Amino acid sequence: MSPSKMNRSVTDVSEVEQKIRDELSLSNEVITIRRNAPAAILYEDALNEKKTTIASSGALIAYSGDKTGRSPKDKRIIEEETSKDNIWWGPVNKPLPEKTWSINRERAADYLRTRTHLYIVDAFAGWDPRYRIKVRVVCARAYHALFMTNMLIRPTDEELAHFGEPDFTVWNAGQFPANYHTQGMSSKTTVEINFKAMEMIILGTEYAGEMKKGIFTVMFYLMPVHHNVLTLHSSANQGIQKNDVTLFFGLSGTGKTTLSADPHRKLIGDDEHCWSDHGVFNIEGGCYAKCIGLTAEKEPEIYNAIKFGSILENVVYDPKTRDVDYEDSSITENTRCAYPIEHIPSAKIPCLADSHPQNLVLLTCDASGVLPPISKLTPEQVMYHFISGYTSKMAGTEQGVTEPEATFSSCFGQPFLALHPIRYATMLAKKMSEHRANAWLINTGWTGSSYVAGGKRCPLKYTRAILDAIHDGSLAKESYETLPTFNLHIPTKVNGVPKELLNPSKNWVEGEAKYNTAVNNLAKLFVENFKIYQDRATPEVLAAGPQV
Repeated sequence: MSPSKMNRSVTDVSEVEQKIRDELSLSNEVITIRRNAPAAILYEDALNEKKTTIASSGALIAYSGDKTGRSPKDKRIIEEETSKDNIWWGPVNKPLPEKTWSINRERAADYLRTRTHLYIVDAFAGWDPRYRIKVRVVCARAYHALFMTNMLIRPTDEELAHFGEPDFTVWNAGQFPANYHTQGMSSKTTVEINFKAMEMIILGTEYAGEMKKGIFTVMFYLMPVHHNVLTLHSSANQGIQKNDVTLFFGLSGTGKTTLSADPHRKLIGDDEHCWSDHGVFNIEGGCYAKCIGLTAEKEPEIYNAIKFGSILENVVYDPKTRDVDYEDSSITENTRCAYPIEHIPSAKIPCLADSHPQNLVLLTCDASGVLPPISKLTPEQVMYHFISGYTSKMAGTEQGVTEPEATFSSCFGQPFLALHPIRYATMLAKKMSEHRANAWLINTGWTGSSYVAGGKRCPLKYTRAILDAIHDGSLAKESYETLPTFNLHIPTKVNGVPKELLNPSKNWVEGEAKYNTAVNNLAKLFVENFKIYQDRATPEVLAAGPQV
């Protein structure tokens, strides 16, 4: 045996590693497999990957290649007998034949066989032991292994020793393209989920977020179908004194991560949660925060979480000092950091609450400037806006998005839904009624003027002041006025927020006529979007939308 092969050989092959070798038909002599490797070892391996380095903060800097955001048009679910009658087929979940799945899975395996190093991450999704699933990730980049080590829930040594067979396996061969000539394929990128095989394969994209969101889709299917547990695209935190839980719904860029990282409250999680009969639990073991414009002054908890063990993705840095320039978006607007939730000092470990939410906050980033910074919602309005899921899609969160554009995403998480939106909305309505939760619509985007007109986003300090008023109970006691057309209830006063900011209809920079035009334009978008749900919505919910 040559010295080079001796250096790469495996002398102590665990049962799990041997299983992977058998599945991929790997030689014991030429491939090193690392299972649940510590961050220091993954750093060492990652530094051999292209453009990877260490930031001055101690975080690992990695690049995801050509794809710097998710590829929702390339998400596919295998059409098979065990799940096809439950899946919400359409623009989100594209059916793929089982034969094509077999071809793509073998293509992924072929690529993984060519690597000198493979990585296994065995961990959990879901903090509540009653509902958690065992996830196995097999990948060829140390950066991907560290990412999923951060984003999944890390097992103890004892749990890892008795991990057993996974409930779900991710095969990430993202460096290798799919064959777009194969039946059902439309590009060289594919992210495929097979609920019968309980596996996912990734080809043609190295963007790490595909793994995270793939597991999210799996939970969106398994929890409601098998456990009657509601899966939600939300962040969550809990009051230190009152133990009150708040859920924050919203798409990427609306502020879920930023607003839930509150030094005065315990962070349960920043993105993915489940609401069961026992309370709320986080799906993940880490956070995946947007970094564009990040400063220590505006977001100190996130800024300080970026240290050894964290991964900075697609950021620009000074080659001499390794200081990161968080204002530089020349690679992508979607710069990110993935870090263990323990890096947030206010994190609640374990990440679950045995109490039910008292406040639901629906976040939107409205680039039209029409919606007020804060509105109190009726139960019917909650259903309408939850099903609608309006926001302005922010630059960088998906391939090709370079500036904010109006979008509707059911349940504030349409790209990740496995079932029809009405199914999740009905479960939410029932839980809200049972636990008498208040609901609010917060616009973290533009107000008083539009993005196109050169306006500015609502300052973060005012949004935080609004949340403080929600949590201390003062906002629920204020007097309210009604915003025409959308019929939203706007408080006339909020402590710490300028009064002129609250009602855009009274303070539109471009004048009343242009405001009314903007209102009607946005209202028409809402009405048009809701047509696909109106046959299954109650008259009360339909009446809760904008009246054009």
